[in-house]
Amino acid sequence: MSHNTQITLLDATALRDAIASKEVSCVEVMDAFLDRIERLNPRVNAIVSIQPRELLRDQARERDSEIARGEPRGPLHGLPFAIKDLEPTAGIRSTLGSPIFKDFIPRTDSILVERIRRAGAIIIGKTNVPEFGLGSHTFNPVFGTTFNAYDQSRTAGGSSGGAAVALALKMLPIADGSDHAGSLRNPAAFNNVFGFRTSFGRVPSDWREVFMPALSVHGPMARNVPDLAMLLSVIAGHDPRVPLSNRQDPAHFTAPLDRDFKGTRIAWLGDFGGYLPFEPGVLEVCRRALKAFEDLGCIVEEARPDYPIDRVWQNWLKLRAWQVGAILKELYGDPARRELIKPEAQWEIESGFKITAYDLVDASAVRTAWYHAVRAMFEKYDFLVLPSAQVFPFDAAMRWPKEINGRAMDTYHRWMEVMIPITMSGCPALGTPAGFDARGLPMGIQIVGPNHGEMSCMQLAHAYDEATRWVRSNPPALAGS
Repeated sequence: MSHNTQITLLDATALRDAIASKEVSCVEVMDAFLDRIERLNPRVNAIVSIQPRELLRDQARERDSEIARGEPRGPLHGLPFAIKDLEPTAGIRSTLGSPIFKDFIPRTDSILVERIRRAGAIIIGKTNVPEFGLGSHTFNPVFGTTFNAYDQSRTAGGSSGGAAVALALKMLPIADGSDHAGSLRNPAAFNNVFGFRTSFGRVPSDWREVFMPALSVHGPMARNVPDLAMLLSVIAGHDPRVPLSNRQDPAHFTAPLDRDFKGTRIAWLGDFGGYLPFEPGVLEVCRRALKAFEDLGCIVEEARPDYPIDRVWQNWLKLRAWQVGAILKELYGDPARRELIKPEAQWEIESGFKITAYDLVDASAVRTAWYHAVRAMFEKYDFLVLPSAQVFPFDAAMRWPKEINGRAMDTYHRWMEVMIPITMSGCPALGTPAGFDARGLPMGIQIVGPNHGEMSCMQLAHAYDEATRWVRSNPPALAGS
């Protein structure tokens, strides 16, 4: 095995330590990852807008000089990093997957990117997304389709699809993502990695409106939980530009992950009592994963909240159309630009035009009632667990699944409905590998904790990962090519 290959096989925390101890140089690390990207990325199209190698090597040399002077920047010092292409990134094309923004180069970073740079990471490019991040299938007219790490004929999921594939194939040591309707959890499931939807306010997001609680949040992605915790410690924490952001010290996430789970109570939500359709095999893979929790000493019971799930979905549709439409309505108002917006995004905007202020208040009241129903569950259970998707990775040539197990899907995101109850609850949900079907296609589960319970979610996921080792024991075939 070559020295370069050995470098890219290291987990992010191990790579951080190797750089800090001068076992490897930042230039060696950069060369190793760029070589791997050159070899594998053409097969999957996960990383886009890659910066020139010499520019990146110059930045790596600068990081080496800082190490030599005893002045490391932070826990990501010298790590190659590609930012999700929904995030404004100074000096690097940031397209949102839209032809409208195909040449847009921001002058400033978002808060998330600021923090990643400040921690010492070197931004090598962006990770591919669906157009405007809409839909859990990563394709767009600017860069094309991102393909699954385990089967290049299938979807990577989305919207953090490029990030998940790049991680699974070890083209990146760690990655960022964001999640409204499953955009961290679904691609993690489809590519056998971890994606963490955090509580509202945990990671400050400088949206154009900062006072109304959004449905989208930022979070980390990784191949193991210690790496996930390391990145969360970098991107979490209060920022005065986001007045409702969480004020807890993010150093909390550097605490030990080991914990005894004997007697821990877990509610398995499954298909919500037959409400949700699933592709055959999905529930079976997820139920088998529950055995690992029982082996840790957990008590797992099937249960569901005392609230109509269809009401959660119907009111989410209104909140979704409002929040998406509010961002895109100006583009829609220009006929020339409207032609460049995909039909699913136009539908969201047009749905938003039909919603009144009172509709939004009523929908938000349902969201509140649902939160209290979930909160009541946490009085009996320590965690909720449910699948991360209703289908296995599907044919990448499809726009989205039109039916599941014979039931028609009436929107472009209905096939991801299993994500919406957790989105609407505001609770943290850690997308965790659950195993594979007979075809070798990955699936995942969501480990859900109470509001602001990120640390406990990571502790349970870490114990589960140590027991199952899905990521370490099942690398994609392409990774060894």
